[in-house]
Amino acid sequence: MHAPTRSPIPVETLLLAYRSGIFPMADHREDAEVFWVEPRERAIIPLDGLRLSKSLRKVLRADRFTVTVDRAFEAVIRACAEPRPDHPETWISERIVQSYIALHRAGHAHSVECWAAGGDGAPELIGGLYGVSFDRVFCGESMFSRVPDASKVALAWLVAMLRTAGFALLDCQFMTDHLRSMGAVELAQADYRVLVERANGQPHASLGTAWRMFSENYASGSEAGVSDAGVADGRGAGLAAGSRAGAAEPSSPGKAIVQSLTQTS
Repeated sequence: MHAPTRSPIPVETLLLAYRSGIFPMADHREDAEVFWVEPRERAIIPLDGLRLSKSLRKVLRADRFTVTVDRAFEAVIRACAEPRPDHPETWISERIVQSYIALHRAGHAHSVECWAAGGDGAPELIGGLYGVSFDRVFCGESMFSRVPDASKVALAWLVAMLRTAGFALLDCQFMTDHLRSMGAVELAQADYRVLVERANGQPHASLGTAWRMFSENYASGSEAGVSDAGVADGRGAGLAAGSRAGAAEPSSPGKAIVQSLTQTS
């Protein structure tokens, strides 16, 4: 049972805040208030600069997890809010959860999920991330892993899908050692705002369409029993074939992701 909360933050307010380079946080899980954050230094991952370690490439190519998009948004954000040994408290309050669920329903918040078969053979959510999208910008909010490498796989898929869909900017908000190891860089908030302004306009495909382009025609896309029904939005038709033209055809979604991320831009 969740503690009473104030009304969710309006979708329009959230989008205006993100376009202005600020975002909400709470002091703790039960906090009904939020405060607005404008970091002096902003972490981003250049979409052509994600670093894949040899071990992560191996995990991706093996398709250890089934990856989906927007299949379990609420489950992902609630998993990100769970206490962890190094972070017993969370900034993701119930008010923030409800606010981002509304943003998701409005089409401006998305999740990437990693699944594996549980002990009973049913698909089990074992990692993922969520974030906010507007124009050609994706602002990563939080990620979680219940098994090693799950959040890294979700991030690799996200970057590949953003590149394929025509996004221009992946914001990570605050720098961490984990993000730095994967290629994140820091820049001043003023420089970040310039990048946001340059990323106006719409991507040529949605994340759902980009996900289909990497997942279609591969059996592992449903290994964990997760259907792809309802993901397509009809945009980006024919892009998959064009993006792989002239390259050796990968034999699995994970191999397609690695190939996409290691191609020269």
